[in-house]
Amino acid sequence: MEFEKLKGIIADVLNVDENEITMDTTFVDDLGADSLDVFQIIMGIEEEFDIEIAQEEAEKIVSVGDAVEEIRNLKNN
Repeated sequence: MEFEKLKGIIADVLNVDENEITMDTTFVDDLGADSLDVFQIIMGIEEEFDIEIAQEEAEKIVSVGDAVEEIRNLKNN
């Protein structure tokens, strides 16, 4: 469920096809996101899932899988 919602957020921010996004997709290398794009995705995640991602944790999010893992960790705490 987190993955599907996350794909929607990423597709909206980066204007890419959701079908191109996998758990292994990286934001910068695969999707061409810059730091502002990543910030917007993080903000979208926080709003969608009603969580707050710490700055140091946000910096560790490189791939879609990393983001899903962070969402799950925060939702379970």
